[in-house]
Amino acid sequence: MFKKWFGKKESPPVTLAPEIMGLRLGGAFELDDLKLRLIEPNLVVEGVARTQFIQAVGVIKLDESTTVLRYYTDDEGFLQILLTGGMTENHISDVKMWYFYETKGIGSEAEWNQVLSDRISNPQASLEKYSYQRVWESTDEASPPIAMTEKTYSEDDAVSETDQFAMLYERKAEGDQFEYLMYAGEEKIINNHADHCFVVSTGFNIQPADIAIIG
Repeated sequence: MFKKWFGKKESPPVTLAPEIMGLRLGGAFELDDLKLRLIEPNLVVEGVARTQFIQAVGVIKLDESTTVLRYYTDDEGFLQILLTGGMTENHISDVKMWYFYETKGIGSEAEWNQVLSDRISNPQASLEKYSYQRVWESTDEASPPIAMTEKTYSEDDAVSETDQFAMLYERKAEGDQFEYLMYAGEEKIINNHADHCFVVSTGFNIQPADIAIIG
């Protein structure tokens, strides 16, 4: 009431979603058309949009010095940035563009346990006509999935958390180009109930110079 009387304006809400390289929640960027035309024929994904609008931002803290930022777009994918030792552009160690290939719901606890133990991590994985090799190897011969928790900020100011159990695979595509495959079991608690799914994504390397901020 007093604010109305004295003409004070409400401050705009402050988003907690991190920004880097000009990437931000609600913003937009363009991918280099020439690079995509060169590499896309060797990838599983087709029809990559050159202009991408950011609809959500995910944050994963892998350890005290390593953070993964994911900028989810309207093109059914996400730009993933790996930072080591800090949260500025100088700390970027890897950038990949990922696309969702398939998501399957998991209906029972028994099926969920089977996915965790047998489906996610194996020495090799295949998709369409391609074979991929496991990247994240451990001293344990089984190399179990890597556990991580992602906090996601969306445009409607909602914040959610998802536990993920993931494994990364790769294949040599053409020249020095690699394509990556991610298997992930995801668990989200909704109304005190665990919702599970199995997500398959493919990705490729990209350089910061291939990204132009337009919004």
